[in-house]
Amino acid sequence: MKILIQRVKKASVSVDSEIISSIETGLLVFMGVQPSDTIAEAEYLAEKVANLRLFPREEQEFDLSVIDAKASLLIVSQFTLYGSCEKGRRPDFANAARPEQAEPLYESFVKLLKAKNIAVETGKFGAHMVVSLENDGPATFTLEKNHL
Repeated sequence: MKILIQRVKKASVSVDSEIISSIETGLLVFMGVQPSDTIAEAEYLAEKVANLRLFPREEQEFDLSVIDAKASLLIVSQFTLYGSCEKGRRPDFANAARPEQAEPLYESFVKLLKAKNIAVETGKFGAHMVVSLENDGPATFTLEKNHL
């Protein structure tokens, strides 16, 4: 499982020209699933996202977690995180999980974070989405967990 995190001042997701989710200060989290992923990877990464110190406090640039900062999460499924551009001119998505496997893990990841009393918004799994964001920093991080 791979996630890309961007600290944002605001972010939103639109489907068919309609905003379906939006947050103010928080983290925009793009999540990709590979075929070998299980709930163990989702649990590990949910714990990391909730507790990483990515928000500033006074002179410390990275001192508060999303929980400490009372910030929000916008979680968007993104199979293209497992796209490979190594060969040819078209991305290969053989390393991305099929939707029937990826969607339950995505939903579990979302539920795990909501259970921590974090304000969580989501994109629409499998839809063509337009994501708008105002990156704060910019601060962008990647996390990956394979085969626990």
